[in-house]
Amino acid sequence: MAGYDLHSHTVLSDGTTTPEDNVAKAVAIGLDGLGVTDHDTTEPLHRAYAAAEGTGLDIVPGTEFSAELDGSSVHVLAYWIDPGNEPLQREMDRIRNERKRRAEQIVARLNDLGIPVSFVRVQELAGAAPIGRPHIARAVIETGAASEMQEVFDTWLRDGGPANVPKYAVDPVAAVELLVAAGGVTVLAHPGLYGKGDQGIDQATIEAMQAVGLVGIEADHPDHDPATRDRYRRIADRLGLLVTAGSDYHGERKDLELGQATTSKAVLEQLRAHRP
Repeated sequence: MAGYDLHSHTVLSDGTTTPEDNVAKAVAIGLDGLGVTDHDTTEPLHRAYAAAEGTGLDIVPGTEFSAELDGSSVHVLAYWIDPGNEPLQREMDRIRNERKRRAEQIVARLNDLGIPVSFVRVQELAGAAPIGRPHIARAVIETGAASEMQEVFDTWLRDGGPANVPKYAVDPVAAVELLVAAGGVTVLAHPGLYGKGDQGIDQATIEAMQAVGLVGIEADHPDHDPATRDRYRRIADRLGLLVTAGSDYHGERKDLELGQATTSKAVLEQLRAHRP
């Protein structure tokens, strides 16, 4: 399976597999390269490099940075960032710390709603990873209040849901500026999954991000239907942005497989050419 899967997660954010697991799977299915893009952290990068040594697998180091616009999430993939960049690491530390505060508040709201979920258990499920809503959802399932993750989100944790708490986040333009300053090549992640209503991230927002350094759109995401892929491909073509693909692999947490969506080597090299 030639190509680059430019979007994957591990237990160091909200995935269920290790960096070593993902590298082994990528090698087994014949990928040319793997994007290591955990949420708001660079922790898995050194482990991925070590696991890939001698395999021929090209590790594309990165992160998926959490931004927000008007109460809706906007995620930015950034490749080849400098893990030692202090402003970026400070901001990611702040985001992770805010995740803990938010999780505590969500658990309190769930308790008020009669769901006997424990914050201690949420911390155990998160392990070394920043605490996220998926960890809370798993703890809720363990209480017997729900049977699957999507049920927890739809019932309690969705944006605007009865137990959800707004999160701290920078706006997407500031996020791109921060990531570019850290040496990153930035791509708007799965734009059809967020935004107002069911229209996803609008072109005006993308143009504002492009003005400060955005170079691509992840139009070919597995959760984008054909119409959504076509819409964002047309926007990318209009604006002169690259189109990328990635599986958004999370292990057992999502019904997505590593290598399910891949970016060609030619596009990967075009991305690489934007490195400072």
